[in-house]
Amino acid sequence: MSLRGIDLLLDMLADFGVPYLFGNPGSTELPLMDALVGREKPQYILGLQEIPVLAIAEGYAQASRMPGLINLHISCGLGNAMGMLYNAFRAGSPLVVTAGQQHQRLIFEEPILWGDMVSVASPWTKWAAEVHRVEDIPSAVRRAVQTALMPPTGPVFLSLPVDVQAAPVDAAALDRTPPRLPDQRVRPPQDAVRRAAELLAAAEHPGILVGSRIREADAVAELVAVAERLGAPVIHEATTSHGRSSFPSDHPLAGGFLAFWSPEVREQLARFDVLLVAGMKLMQQYIYHEPARPIPEHIRLIQIDDDAWELSKNYPLEVGLLGHPQPTLAELAVELGRQMTPAQTEAARLRGAACGEAHRAVREALRRQAAEQYVARPMTPLGMMDHLARILPADVAVIEESPTTAAGYFERVGAMKDTSGYFAHRGWALGWGLNCAIGVKLAWPNRPVLALIGDGSAMYGIQGLWTAARYRIPVTFVVTNNREYRILKECARVMRLPAASAGDFLAMDTVDPSIDFVALAQSLGVPARRIDDPEALASAVSQSLSANRLELIEAPVRQPAAG
Repeated sequence: MSLRGIDLLLDMLADFGVPYLFGNPGSTELPLMDALVGREKPQYILGLQEIPVLAIAEGYAQASRMPGLINLHISCGLGNAMGMLYNAFRAGSPLVVTAGQQHQRLIFEEPILWGDMVSVASPWTKWAAEVHRVEDIPSAVRRAVQTALMPPTGPVFLSLPVDVQAAPVDAAALDRTPPRLPDQRVRPPQDAVRRAAELLAAAEHPGILVGSRIREADAVAELVAVAERLGAPVIHEATTSHGRSSFPSDHPLAGGFLAFWSPEVREQLARFDVLLVAGMKLMQQYIYHEPARPIPEHIRLIQIDDDAWELSKNYPLEVGLLGHPQPTLAELAVELGRQMTPAQTEAARLRGAACGEAHRAVREALRRQAAEQYVARPMTPLGMMDHLARILPADVAVIEESPTTAAGYFERVGAMKDTSGYFAHRGWALGWGLNCAIGVKLAWPNRPVLALIGDGSAMYGIQGLWTAARYRIPVTFVVTNNREYRILKECARVMRLPAASAGDFLAMDTVDPSIDFVALAQSLGVPARRIDDPEALASAVSQSLSANRLELIEAPVRQPAAG
């Protein structure tokens, strides 16, 4: 059989090392599906709807740091996937999203299913294009992979007309070299590092704000070295945009999360005179509050990022360090060692000791509060999470999409010993977490994977359970079922809406009928059970993780009564 355009595309991606293609096919993808018959790589992973397809691919990409390769069914499939594409865009996940397009001889007639997919995908991708000639496939593949993986990472989109997929190609006449990435570890100017070190060394109350890109840049150890030299607390961005975990949760300098709302953030940060911002979008607020500026005016800001767009985007900086976070933080630690006087070093040691003691007290108080709620039924979020925190394997991967139940509890109490395995939302199109967990397990088959998913979130991507069952992907899913959109009720109260303030909500409860997640999971081929006791739940989760089995556990939860 002669080589076709779609064979060439698949060959190049396989040569680059891409092991999986996640998709849901249609008529415009039939040449692709035909070319995949008998192939070992990439292996096609079928999803029953495009939300699971793209979110599984994103989980795989975030964990493996390989591009998540996706194929969607023309305009309607791309439309179904747009919420998950938005998540990937906000997270900077390296995805190569493809979709079949109608035969180019039909397009002028605006045929069934046709649409301008490039314009649709462009706002939420780094690059989007339609391939019009089979001879352009090698360049398109190289450009797509390199664009997705080079900082700032993110999704790309290729539209593949049916005639280009099926066209014969003389492979010998084309350069089929697979993508080759240059070294990404670009260093900042030495003078900028020196000025940043001077400012931090002289600070009386330095602090560090950190975001996901420190983890994604393999720069956690370098950040720890800087924090320890300064004796500075490290505060993650708020759980509304937390994403990956970039600092050891059990480290004495781990300072928890930023508050949600501007007044509380200002109060939280008021004690600092200099803040180092590392790999974090400054700031990502959720609901508008006065004062509009959450960062106190007296604070001098230093920011590290490999994306020039993020430097001074919202707040003026004393020093902007444009470079890959790993070498930048390593050089900053060395420069601090050169510049800090014995008196400054001793002040940093005392600062660090005081921070460690304060953080320990906060963790202990939170665990005491959780223990007081052990006997409540239905389980309270704190009671449930504290029991689970006590059974986590050291190498567990945790995917959270249950904001009002999970609330970053494992990190807040230092329960996660290897925070490389923490994944949370950055885009907030729902349906992500259940499916992200499947992709993470595909990337890390030897690590136990626990997915904590809210009932509302689960219903946006529940079809992903079929994919987990079909390919025997052993994830332990815990669906925290409070039978309501709790986050919306809380936000309505924060906004001081009159009906919400009186406890009156419309369309925010999932009752009459209630959803039976056990029956739903079983119908999709996943073993499932319901457990309403936190100790029994923790025991069941521990057994499921240690046995490396696929299972869903429905856990009824309720917030404790006020008073």
